[in-house]
Amino acid sequence: MQTQNKRIPVAVLGATGMVGQRFIDLLRDHPWFDLVAVTGSERRAGQRYGEAVTWRLPGEAPAAALALPLLASDAPFDAPIVFSALPTEEATVIEPLLAVRGHAVFSNASSYRMTEDVPLLIPEVNADHVALLARQQRERGWAGMLITNPNCSTIQIALALKPLADAFGVQRMQVTTLQAISGAGYPGVASYDILDNVIPYISQEEEKIARETRKILGSLTDDDTIAPAPIAISAQCMRVAVREGHLACVSVALAQDATSADLIAAWRDFRAEPQALALPSAPDPVIIVRDEADRPQPQRDRDAGGGMAVVVGRVRPCEILGHKFIVLGHNTIRGAAGASLLNAELLVARGVVG
Repeated sequence: MQTQNKRIPVAVLGATGMVGQRFIDLLRDHPWFDLVAVTGSERRAGQRYGEAVTWRLPGEAPAAALALPLLASDAPFDAPIVFSALPTEEATVIEPLLAVRGHAVFSNASSYRMTEDVPLLIPEVNADHVALLARQQRERGWAGMLITNPNCSTIQIALALKPLADAFGVQRMQVTTLQAISGAGYPGVASYDILDNVIPYISQEEEKIARETRKILGSLTDDDTIAPAPIAISAQCMRVAVREGHLACVSVALAQDATSADLIAAWRDFRAEPQALALPSAPDPVIIVRDEADRPQPQRDRDAGGGMAVVVGRVRPCEILGHKFIVLGHNTIRGAAGASLLNAELLVARGVVG
């Protein structure tokens, strides 16, 4: 592991939005990263971050961030690492531009997640996919690079599946997600629509879970492509009146016989490179199994591991697929900004960036 003798300058794109604010908050006193630049909309460029942002998270925004000038997203700045919370359309244009300039861009946007030479990275699950970056830089001629993190629900599902895939093989999965309103950003879903209601549709969410999970759990081939995992996936996604924390109800068919106790043991024994390296944002354990019949719950469990762990519970036989369980993750921390930070920490620890 590379030792960090001084903090690396970093920038946050789209810093005034909800995910951008999560980045700002998580970078507060980060031992490896020093926030030196923030970007926002062109009409607010030139203002101080404190003048441009309406802080929505608990507590006060970091004073050092409030004093930074807000730049346009395509403005030059001196930071080798960039965290992107840009909307999809803007990210599609800006992120490659910054990679050309030599920045390592860690993106929360969906624009390039399924691009063949872009890692869709969860460090505990598919750290070997970092090898795609050599092909990316070689073929595109980029001085920098682009790394994406998955959809907020996909992350927690893929983390729960990884130990099962390694130990028993996963053949089929049926999942129903109950997703918090913060997943829609701010102001999100109108209160008149979500109170006393469940909305059984989130645009493109079901498709993202299926295709992203297969890429993440896929195998890196000799020609630097990803062979998707051959898992049949059926997803249904619901928006529910919860502020933060996505819940997924999962049923799986495994390739090998296993008991519920076997699944629980696989989760509790699971450790990966981020835990071995003790990366600053890596929770240990990354998967927490609750034994209570009524857990996990968003209000009680979303902040486990500083919001970076996923919590599994209600592990039991499934009469159709074999096994079923519930998995919960914090959608704006592990499912968004925290995921990008952990990706950057992994590449710094490996000496790839920084």
